[in-house]
Amino acid sequence: MALSERSGVRLRGRGRFGETPPKLAGTHTRAKAGTVHGNEPLVSVVVPVRDDAAALAHVLAGLPPVQDVELIVSATAEDEEALTGLRETRPDVRWVSGPAGRGTQLNSGAAEAHGRWLWFVHADSDVPPVWRDEFARLDGEDGVVWGSFAFGLISAAWQARAIEWAVGWRVRLFGLPYGDQGIFVRRAVFERMGGFAPLPLMEDVEFVRRLHREGRAAHLTVTLPTAARRWERQGWWRRSAANLLTLGLYAAGVSPERLARRYNSGSTQSSR
Repeated sequence: MALSERSGVRLRGRGRFGETPPKLAGTHTRAKAGTVHGNEPLVSVVVPVRDDAAALAHVLAGLPPVQDVELIVSATAEDEEALTGLRETRPDVRWVSGPAGRGTQLNSGAAEAHGRWLWFVHADSDVPPVWRDEFARLDGEDGVVWGSFAFGLISAAWQARAIEWAVGWRVRLFGLPYGDQGIFVRRAVFERMGGFAPLPLMEDVEFVRRLHREGRAAHLTVTLPTAARRWERQGWWRRSAANLLTLGLYAAGVSPERLARRYNSGSTQSSR
């Protein structure tokens, strides 16, 4: 039985969101390549965190030690003190510290990974119990090289359901998940691509655009809920409109550096 029949996974072909930019040579922190590991884990879970120890503690609570799963937290030097207690309670986690920046931190974590799959999970996510089963199924699908989970917001508000519906259609029509949907990729493909671009914003969109030419995607129907705090704080429609505006400006050629200045100036507040 095909994977899509077993677990409701939607398989997609190559990209539909714009033209894929050329590979960015020499500008990434590359993951380790060419090393053979006798007991290669099924999945390496990479969680970037910056000034959010409480959220990290929550997501790690949903990721208990598992034999064939490797957990990596990629923090910043400023987080060292705040994470001391959590580090002591989770000796199974590999802790990485380096410069701030989502793409840079994701690359730093991936550079320490040995799993066949890399799964990038935001710290404010709520990991579903069946996530490992999904990777066990994916591992047998040679044609699938990357994918994402379904988008969900941790909120009972009707606006959250409307946004989830809209995001679902964005993924179906354009094959464009964001980083808060738990993007995953085979490690060999990630290494060949050179990882994430060290951008101050839109690193997930840029990465997905390049992923499209690497092979088929599996966009799972299993939901990876994420915190709705930014929507609740900024306003449901204002937040969503800001995200759409940022995506549109990026697609029109506005540089991520300029877009980041908009966020930092307070016009759209924090990142997605």
